[in-house]
Amino acid sequence: MYTVTALVERFQLLPHPEGGYYKEMYRSAEQITDSALPERFSGSRCFSTAIYFLLEQGNFSAFHRIQSDECWHFYTGDSLHVHVIHPNGVYELLKLGNNLAAGECFQAVVPAGSWFASETVPGGIYSFVGCTVAPGFDFADFELARADELTALYPAMSELIARLCR
Repeated sequence: MYTVTALVERFQLLPHPEGGYYKEMYRSAEQITDSALPERFSGSRCFSTAIYFLLEQGNFSAFHRIQSDECWHFYTGDSLHVHVIHPNGVYELLKLGNNLAAGECFQAVVPAGSWFASETVPGGIYSFVGCTVAPGFDFADFELARADELTALYPAMSELIARLCR
């Protein structure tokens, strides 16, 4: 197993605003024009983008949402829990990892507009995953949650929201 330091150095990972480390590995050269996209997008977007994402124990990816679907891919390390609150208020736990017998999967999708946060499983050291976004990621589509506002919308999940917001 690799160390967090080795992965950060090898892939030249940078701190991510939501927590963890990331490196954009792909951004399509072609774009979808804004007239061909739903109104929730403020301009043209790349067809797709992909990043490496590393999260270590004691850190978390804070609740946020984007305007595109995001497909998560498990690579190595410990399992990752992705907590999803769908726009209709339904909670879903996506378990990324290689223990298929325990209900983990190698890939999972967070639908556009859903609030989501992630953390390495308790007792784990780190999770090294990837995220593919289509239409491609743009920080104009990124919204970091405020705990008070999210709790007002979903009071039944107040403990999870308080724990996974910055």
